[in-house]
Amino acid sequence: MNQPYLASEASLTSRINDYFSFIEGEYHLENKPGKETKEQPAPTQKMWDREPQPATFTDLALHLGFTSLQAFDNYTENGKFNETLKWGRLRIEASYERKLHAQSAAGAIFALKNMGWNERGEAKQQPEGPKTVTVTVLDSGPRPAGSEKEVVLS
Repeated sequence: MNQPYLASEASLTSRINDYFSFIEGEYHLENKPGKETKEQPAPTQKMWDREPQPATFTDLALHLGFTSLQAFDNYTENGKFNETLKWGRLRIEASYERKLHAQSAAGAIFALKNMGWNERGEAKQQPEGPKTVTVTVLDSGPRPAGSEKEVVLS
């Protein structure tokens, strides 16, 4: 898959920074009418041209040009500039972590748990390699009948 936005680590870093700048929104300042005095100029207020947005993995993946989260995740694990994408993912995780200090942090807690956090706020270590499960079958009563002739009704 030829992805021009992943041409270099510097261009990928720039695109990630662009995403985080974009989600901050855009605003301009306007003077509040009727509040101006001779001693003090009119106070200004922030008027949003584009509202801020929360950081999400899906939005970051779309901003970088990926067509699915699976492709984004695969590149994060195996791509040439995977460390740069991990840095971008960590920035999103940090934004959720900051939300833990808000009055209602249930959504952030849910998201962080899905990112591998445990109750102590530490990221869970991913196991290396597949786990082996051993299953032992124990006898637990009489053997099942092999045919109808072996069934005795009492």
